[in-house]
Amino acid sequence: MLLAYAQLSLQAFASIFAPLFGQRGWRLSALFKQMVNIGVASMPTVALANFLLGIVLAMQGAGQFEKLGATDLVAALVTFSILREIGPLITAVIVIGRSGSSITAELGTMKVEEEIEALDVMGIDPVKYLVVPRLLAMLLMMPVLTVLGEGVGLFAGWLISVTSLHLDPIFYIHNATAAVEQKDLWTGLLKALMFGGVVGTVCCFYGMQVEGGAEGVGKATTKAVVTSLTAMLAMDALLTTLIYFI
Repeated sequence: MLLAYAQLSLQAFASIFAPLFGQRGWRLSALFKQMVNIGVASMPTVALANFLLGIVLAMQGAGQFEKLGATDLVAALVTFSILREIGPLITAVIVIGRSGSSITAELGTMKVEEEIEALDVMGIDPVKYLVVPRLLAMLLMMPVLTVLGEGVGLFAGWLISVTSLHLDPIFYIHNATAAVEQKDLWTGLLKALMFGGVVGTVCCFYGMQVEGGAEGVGKATTKAVVTSLTAMLAMDALLTTLIYFI
């Protein structure tokens, strides 16, 4: 299983960079379609989830900092947590549940209906034709969705702090910008990119391995979601540990 996943992933990434070496590239029309399905369609859900978490984080942090008489630290907590951790993480969870499962089900249905075998018969590489547009769209749109989610989450933290905690809006922004560095922003984007690669390859792999009809599609979709979540959290822990010591 791991060997087959590694082979599919290497083949897909090699096909992504094939145009750089003069080989025939992937279909732009298919890429744009997947970018809309994965990215644009997920924007409302990602924005709403990050907005609500920004509010919750600010309120929970204020409750604890108030005991210490340091409510002004809420800005630092919200900004640092969203940029480094919550923004990329919750965005990836939303994308896995919405788009990752859809990718697996779509490819799995094509496998059950023997459409993938038909591509082989016609001499068309299924990985380049089906997997690459979805993987590349995931790699491109995950950072974009993360930036959107982080922006909305930061705004929510600012809004609740100004309206409910009665903090000075300019003072909040000053504390927020002073609490983080450029490194924190790039850390979140790096995580988003890595999450996109993991989710894209895992969901495509399970979709291409479906067997057993409609029941097999359902089982593969469940496995893809669970595996993607587990792999994403493991990747997050690894990256956080590495970045901590840099």
